[in-house]
Amino acid sequence: MTRAYKVYSIENGTVIDHIPTPLALIVIRILGLENEGIMTIGIGFNSEKHPRGKDILKIENRELSYEETDKIALIAPDATINIIKNGEVSEKRQITLPSEVRDILTCPNPNCATNKLGARKHFLLENRDTVTYRCVYCERATVVNADMLASK
Repeated sequence: MTRAYKVYSIENGTVIDHIPTPLALIVIRILGLENEGIMTIGIGFNSEKHPRGKDILKIENRELSYEETDKIALIAPDATINIIKNGEVSEKRQITLPSEVRDILTCPNPNCATNKLGARKHFLLENRDTVTYRCVYCERATVVNADMLASK
């Protein structure tokens, strides 16, 4: 038996699709959208692209900037971004890894100035293929994973 899913359309805003399950809530945290208004979150939809499932995030009345949507590539490089205006897709975006990231990633080095002294978190892209970033302070290079995301 096939189950029908109901995901409501939005009139204006941003739709982020093909987020690997269960990362939708982390995408919200990366984008700083915790208190941003009306959002629809779908978790665990069937997907050929993601065997473990996909998540969908709809943000009403908010068009995310390229800078914001590129941050999603840190954990969901295959995500798709659709900008909705007047109930229609007005723009389809491809995301790319940002060349630098501030205040999102936590350095895994316990002796780093960001962890010991509270310095502002700042990373530079080292390798696009492996999603590796280098800490500006301690110069440790590390592959990004969800555990590195700074909590607010």
